[in-house]
Amino acid sequence: MKKSLTTIVTAAILLTVAANAPAQNQQGSPQPTPSPAPAASPARLADVDTIDHIIAAVYDVISGPAGQRDWNRFSSLYYPGARMIPTRRDEKGGVNARIFTPEEYARRSQEFFTKEGFFENSIANRVETWDKIAHVWSTYESRHAKGEKPFARGINSFQLFNDGSRWWILTVYWESEDPAHALPEKYLK
Repeated sequence: MKKSLTTIVTAAILLTVAANAPAQNQQGSPQPTPSPAPAASPARLADVDTIDHIIAAVYDVISGPAGQRDWNRFSSLYYPGARMIPTRRDEKGGVNARIFTPEEYARRSQEFFTKEGFFENSIANRVETWDKIAHVWSTYESRHAKGEKPFARGINSFQLFNDGSRWWILTVYWESEDPAHALPEKYLK
């Protein structure tokens, strides 16, 4: 009886391991995990063909006078499962982060954009790349109208992926400057 129970438990463990192991091809190496389906809206090639273009497209699509934004274009820039992560300081000075999908960001932001003009632009970018990955450290300024003094500045940290045919945004993680945490001069040029 004890031997039968041990055999059943061992068999159950082996089945679980086998079910969760990556599939093997004929040569015995793991097969790649299939990529998620692309965004529902196809991207404009001019938005995603270079790192500079995809960063410019993000700033362009969220900027404009009070009113609707082109959320289909916005969505087309992000890889399925992408995240947007704003940080903020609480009243005690502690920093916390909120995690949104691009769709959640669009829903939450549209209410503000309906009432307020919002123009955000990059004032300096630092780009690091290797093979299919890129990181862009983008210093930004935000205004309610073109030509106005900025009401906010900060850093957007973009993580990007190139699938061989285009660039995708995987993550945008950002923090705004505040009086106690001014942007260092080196990130302003």
